[in-house]
Amino acid sequence: MARRVLLLICFLSLGGALGQVSYSIPEEMSKGSLVGNIAQDLGLDVKRLNSGKARIYTGDSAEYIELKKERGVLLIRERIDREALCAQTTPCALHFQIILENPMEFFTVTVEILDINDNPPTFKKNQIIFRISESAILGSKFILEPAVDLDVGNNGLQSYTLKPSDKFNLKFKNQPGEGKNVEMVLQKHLDRENQQEIKLVLTAVDGGEPPLSGSIEIHVTVLDANDNAPVFIQSVYKATVTENAPKHTIVSTVSATDSDEGGNGKIEYSLVNIADYVQHLFEINKDNGQVSVMGTIDFEKARSFEISVQASDHGGLTDSCKIIVDVIDVNDNAPVINIMSKTNVIPENSAPETVVIMINVQDGDAGDNGKVQCSVNENLPFSLKSSSNNFFSLVTDGDLDRERESDYDITVTCADEGVPSLSSSVTLSLQISDVNDNAPVFDRSSYEASVQENNTPGLSIFTIQATDADFNQNARVSYILEDSSVNGVPVSSLVSVSADGGVIHAVRSFDYEQIKDFRFRVRVQDGGSPPLSSNVSVRILIQDQNDNAPQVLYPVHSGASVVAEIVPRSADVGYLVTKVVAVDVDSGQNAWLSYKLQKAADRALFEVGAQNGEIRTVRQVTDKDAVKQRLTVVVEDNGQPPRSATVNVNVAVADSFPEVLSEFPDFTHDKDYNENLTFYLVLALAVVSFLFIVSLIAILSVKCYRWRRERMFCKSGANLPVIPYYPPLYADVGGTGTLQHVYNYEVCRTTDSRKSDLKYTRPGSESIISLDTSGTQTITHAQRGKFIRDEFDEVRLF
Repeated sequence: MARRVLLLICFLSLGGALGQVSYSIPEEMSKGSLVGNIAQDLGLDVKRLNSGKARIYTGDSAEYIELKKERGVLLIRERIDREALCAQTTPCALHFQIILENPMEFFTVTVEILDINDNPPTFKKNQIIFRISESAILGSKFILEPAVDLDVGNNGLQSYTLKPSDKFNLKFKNQPGEGKNVEMVLQKHLDRENQQEIKLVLTAVDGGEPPLSGSIEIHVTVLDANDNAPVFIQSVYKATVTENAPKHTIVSTVSATDSDEGGNGKIEYSLVNIADYVQHLFEINKDNGQVSVMGTIDFEKARSFEISVQASDHGGLTDSCKIIVDVIDVNDNAPVINIMSKTNVIPENSAPETVVIMINVQDGDAGDNGKVQCSVNENLPFSLKSSSNNFFSLVTDGDLDRERESDYDITVTCADEGVPSLSSSVTLSLQISDVNDNAPVFDRSSYEASVQENNTPGLSIFTIQATDADFNQNARVSYILEDSSVNGVPVSSLVSVSADGGVIHAVRSFDYEQIKDFRFRVRVQDGGSPPLSSNVSVRILIQDQNDNAPQVLYPVHSGASVVAEIVPRSADVGYLVTKVVAVDVDSGQNAWLSYKLQKAADRALFEVGAQNGEIRTVRQVTDKDAVKQRLTVVVEDNGQPPRSATVNVNVAVADSFPEVLSEFPDFTHDKDYNENLTFYLVLALAVVSFLFIVSLIAILSVKCYRWRRERMFCKSGANLPVIPYYPPLYADVGGTGTLQHVYNYEVCRTTDSRKSDLKYTRPGSESIISLDTSGTQTITHAQRGKFIRDEFDEVRLF
């Protein structure tokens, strides 16, 4: 039979494209036969089938079709027998899905299996036996066992023939339900004396091309007269039975009557011409006609039954009827959840509505009992979307954060709408993979640590620590010292930071007296791509050590001179002799100084203030006290261990300087030096005084000169004429003379400006002076007067 293909494509929406393709193929195709070009029919590239790892999902069904990804076609994997697959169900189809990944998609494929005429009609028995009374009236009906043809449609059973047909003919009875029943009707009286046995052949013919047939022999034994045959009250009975009804549940009761008496009027009931599986489900009481349940009735296997009941008397007459039993479905099947495709790991930055899992739910019940609703546990960033009938996709509907939740146990629960509702569930584990979305964070906002000066280079000062909430490589942190300078020195020459552990090491030995503290910044960076980072401020405090001894500032000793403090013999108790001044460049208690008198010629005469270093007399000075006193003072700091310095203080107990010189002969060694120093001091004073006097005389002379000149101008100013002045290029606009200016004047000057004479004439009518042809300015008479006055002032200066 030529192969017929029907293609139907329709696209729906499920995250990606969801399509449906239908094919029609005949049964019994050989293995490897082509079903269809699925890639072309779905509009997909063959490369997409390979990259998406295309595969066929059939659930629990056998795989009769295989997918060749390299060619993008569907092929027959196993020989398909439509009768074994679907029995009498029409249409007969295979349903499966083609699933793709990256991104996740699925397409529904339906392959309809077309029937071919490969099964002839057959009878269950080899022979049918009837015992018919010779008195049977014309028109008596005898039900025959129907033939069974596994094919459907036109290939199924179509007609019967009976040979020979002189005494009986055939009559079809189209009863509700499946198949066609046939009866043999008596059309000519029987005569036992003429013919005791009659043999007939019943032939069943289907409608295939070519038609196939099957036959059975009918053996009729003619009995003595039994005038009345049983008659059923109804030819068709209708009944219902609940699925899973308990055994012995009465389904229906049939009843027939027989007008005969005695043995010919006694009726027995029996089930005839029913399928084998029906014989195990129902039974009939032969005496009262009650049909009851004998086996387990399953709505999912058969939704209705057609039972043929025959009533027969002892005379061999019979009648028949049918019982149509409809099965009422009960909710006895929980939904079955099938995982079509599943993703075990998704990144935390997945886009909303990313498909995670695709499931198919099947419920064998019908009506509301087979309607299924699915849901997931609450408070999860996932939801279920129904793409088509009983197909669901689990998609993301919220932000995923691996740091908040690294994995999810998602429970999908599917419940039907039956009463009571049945449900089933499946728990799926989903891992959230990490992306680098968290920068490292230090455990403190800033760090501060201290290290003692004079440390060993390479000393570990302290450790900074940062954590990254990400995972694996994205959480691996490294520490970097940022470039900066401290007092013009690169910070990298002071400290270093280990990249892995964050340990800060001293690069060199620190000196508190040079640097007391410094700041720098450390950056931490993770190993993600691209990397994320943060930084923190670090302050290092240098702690002082007692590494400097006190320094005595006073008294100062030089190798060439001797300094002595003079104490008059009239000094009272507590007289301040001198003060030892010392400093310590250390800090804190390392710089706290104390003074002690270590050695003295007379300890009972002097004492030193422990805190201020003041040397004072303890008692009244007497004539018996030696003139020359040498004191040794120790200055000690408060460090651990303490450091000290000593100074010798010379004290002269005397009332006159000659007396001191007699006891300190070293003073004479500086006589020449002192005389030279005095000479230079006197010379410098004389020079400064001379310069001051000269400057004062010069200033007074200038002042007197100016004062005298002003007085001379004041006395002669009243008799001096006003000298007009014009710029060289100015001329009278209204003038007609040949001179450059209309003013004529004479000036007579002497060495004494008070005796100078000046004459001038001035026209009275002109008031405007203008530039000549080469000029650009015109002035008024008032401006001209101003020029005259300015010139007069200049003359006065002379």
